[in-house]
Amino acid sequence: MEQPRFAPEREREFITRGWWRDDTLPRWLARHARERPDSQAVAFPGGALTWKTLQERVLKAAQGLKTRGVGHGDVVAVQLPNVPEFIVAYLAIARLRAVMCTLHMPYRGAEIEAILGHSGARLFLDSAAAVTELEDADPLTPDHPEPDPADPCLLLYTSGTTASPRGVPHPYRTVLSNARLSANEHRLTAADRILSPAPFSHLYGLYSLHCAWAVGACTLLLPAFKPDDLALLIERQKPTALWTAPAHVAACRAAGLFGRHDWSSLKLAIVSGSIAPAALIREFADAVPQCAVTQLWGMTELQAGLYTRPGDPLEWSAGSAGRPSPGAEVRLSAEGEIQVRGPLLFAGYFNNPDEDQTAFTPEGWFRSGDLGEMRAGGNIAITGRIKDIINRGGVKFNPVEVERLLDSHPKIMQSAIVPMPDPVLGEKACAFITLRGEAPAPSLQELCDYLLHKNIAKNKLPERLVVIPEMPLTPTRKIIKGRLRLPQS
Repeated sequence: MEQPRFAPEREREFITRGWWRDDTLPRWLARHARERPDSQAVAFPGGALTWKTLQERVLKAAQGLKTRGVGHGDVVAVQLPNVPEFIVAYLAIARLRAVMCTLHMPYRGAEIEAILGHSGARLFLDSAAAVTELEDADPLTPDHPEPDPADPCLLLYTSGTTASPRGVPHPYRTVLSNARLSANEHRLTAADRILSPAPFSHLYGLYSLHCAWAVGACTLLLPAFKPDDLALLIERQKPTALWTAPAHVAACRAAGLFGRHDWSSLKLAIVSGSIAPAALIREFADAVPQCAVTQLWGMTELQAGLYTRPGDPLEWSAGSAGRPSPGAEVRLSAEGEIQVRGPLLFAGYFNNPDEDQTAFTPEGWFRSGDLGEMRAGGNIAITGRIKDIINRGGVKFNPVEVERLLDSHPKIMQSAIVPMPDPVLGEKACAFITLRGEAPAPSLQELCDYLLHKNIAKNKLPERLVVIPEMPLTPTRKIIKGRLRLPQS
């Protein structure tokens, strides 16, 4: 897989400053297997893997991949929940010098087809059994070449749209240096037990793995988020660090789980994925008084860009997303857009030069599309977004594909999907439509059934329908979404 190149002068700077080192996943795994072979690397309902056992499984799976024709630079697509087989697959793909491409669990049909086609994936692992079958092999021989820190290790897609897939390639040195430097900021050590209800198919969930592996901590697995399951796992498995989202916290609060279960093992909680209401952060902090509740802002293109730190005043974490991670440069443009550059940032989109033209400034700053304001202590608060993206509980998608399908509905003249605020998920999708002819307006359920028949993922379905007589349009007939107002319900 060919990946965009970094500017040579920036590469030299990042290496000279010690931000980029010789970090690779196989090196980290080998070190932990050597230094703490019998310590738990992964714990899950019904079992655990030591670092030694994990390495043994990874080397067998790597050989299995090799016998199936996977080699240096090949892309292997993975669609799995947070189970041990995901971790084995990720590390085995890395050991073989291949690239892992994750697919979000809700993706079906058109989304999967678009990503597999654009990425050129050689193999698609979509079940735990498929990974286990790889392990029915002798271990990969020690003389097999290891990856270089500059090699790509991840290809992540920011949405499942078939219109213009945006693949984000990351070499080891961007995501692993960011995790290595940030693990210290989060005060993580090998004694920690890290739990992420956030899925590993997102870079936020992967960041929990990267931080754990940077220090040799144990990763606790929750295959799918349910409030009761999360609370029980925390009570029984005693995690010390929790990667979570506002939607997770709100769901646990609504179910009354903070008072019914023991959360006292937590020392650190990171809240990210969507804008968190300040009141929610305060209530969470009150419920876990022994725990440092922090916020984090990141993106697929840069992993962890901003976060508050343990020891910060609660008001900083309640009212902002934090300060730049080590090495990251963050600025606010004249319009208030958050722009980033530094050793954590990807070099450009995969096979999509048109996106690169608008994603970066001439000076190399990445335009995040998020709006921010400077707050006390050098912290930045996220105040909105200028990109046309729906962020439903941390799962982001571009509504263009859904709008195009709605526009093909026989009763619809034009459609526009805009975000509407939601106290639990942050945002949901609202569909505004104008009608074609004198036909009666379709119901929301009718439109959702129509979209599901077109293989749209359920997380992209509109959750409110508003029928209007005409769309606000520019002179060139582009819909002005900013003028679409939700009626008071």
